[in-house]
Amino acid sequence: MKTLEVNQIIDGARFTKFHWTVMCLCALLLIFDGYDLFIYGAVLPVLMKEWNLTPVQAGALGSYALFGMMFGAFVFGPLADRVGRKKGVAISFVLFSISTFMSGFAATPGEFGIYRFIAGLGCGGLMPNAVALMNEYAPKRLRSTLVAIMFSGYSLGGVLCAGLGIYMLPRFGWQSMFFAAAVPLVLLPVILWKLPESVGFLLRQGKHAKAREMLAMVAPGVRLDADAQLVQSDAKGAGVPMLDLFKQDRAVGTFMTWLSFFCCLLMVYALGSWLPKLMANAGYSLGSSLSFLLMLNFGGVVGAITGGWLGDRFSLPKVVLSFFALGTLSIGLLGFNSPMPVLYLLIAVAGATTIGTQILLYANTAQFYPLAIRSTGLGWASGVGRTGAIVGPLLGGWLMAAALPLKMNFLVFAVPGLVAALAIGIFILRYSRTGAGVVGAAHAPAISQSV
Repeated sequence: MKTLEVNQIIDGARFTKFHWTVMCLCALLLIFDGYDLFIYGAVLPVLMKEWNLTPVQAGALGSYALFGMMFGAFVFGPLADRVGRKKGVAISFVLFSISTFMSGFAATPGEFGIYRFIAGLGCGGLMPNAVALMNEYAPKRLRSTLVAIMFSGYSLGGVLCAGLGIYMLPRFGWQSMFFAAAVPLVLLPVILWKLPESVGFLLRQGKHAKAREMLAMVAPGVRLDADAQLVQSDAKGAGVPMLDLFKQDRAVGTFMTWLSFFCCLLMVYALGSWLPKLMANAGYSLGSSLSFLLMLNFGGVVGAITGGWLGDRFSLPKVVLSFFALGTLSIGLLGFNSPMPVLYLLIAVAGATTIGTQILLYANTAQFYPLAIRSTGLGWASGVGRTGAIVGPLLGGWLMAAALPLKMNFLVFAVPGLVAALAIGIFILRYSRTGAGVVGAAHAPAISQSV
């Protein structure tokens, strides 16, 4: 019987309306996700005053959602390999939207922390599944760019959060920021209608007619013979164990990916949680402090798109390495006295090379693992990285409690960037020599090109 290789069809497809729809829907979901994640940093100065929180207590409270994200990534990544990415995305979206809305009714820090933990479960589940879905449908030559553009929605969510905070916090209080999170739920029917299911999952479920329909939209110019069988060379049954992430010479890549995720997310959430408060302590007004958070996320958008574009034309891991090096330098310089334009520039570069690099790490990880364990690989990398996200707010709280000079806070925040750069350097040295034979044959050329 004649066979059609699904990966080859997708890799060689031209950019179509279908790709545009997937990218826009996933980006929209990540805008809401990013809003939820950066909301704590926006309201933190107000919460510390209203609830009389010490810096250590504030750092711990900020970590509740990040604990939830860690568990959400561990649970929803592998779950989506069993029930489908579309269901995983929808469940995660509903969970964090409702929980964030309920956070606005919290009367005590403990109650607030519970809602934030549940919201974190949904946020942690959405990210790896959205990246995996976009990566699976993106043509090979545009893969890093499309994933980066899609994931820049996360940074746009931070921009939206900071912008709304500047307007809403003085007028309607911190609760209004959380109530606004319920608005995106009106789009749930559109997401369920338009967001496609993974082709690999459809094939594993025996839904070949539906998979053929998806491929016809992905590559409308390709002839799909009715009597041809659709196959994926790296697809296998559901229920993939985590140990598969270390097989076929993937162990070094998996460990270095986890370490770089840990360090990157530590920097992202240390800055996202404490930048407004640090700047407020340095003498800036609340509005000005939130404008720094806005600039941080704006830089993340630029960094993600620029990095994705560079990654498709050069080496994605080497772009990640360069971004980590630049991020270490820019964060380290934030604590020194600088003119306002220079300060804004440093913050934008810090956002581009932390938030933007996080997005590039997701793209690189999605390309590193074959389809059958991609959601599992992304879920575990994200989950392990969430331990860094948990440490970030806690570290900021400890530093604030120690009353160190401003420059020392930022120098400490910069150290993980150096560690991450070393981890990615080891990744590059290891797999540039082996030709990336760690992945399925259908995806090996893409990884080889990236590394």
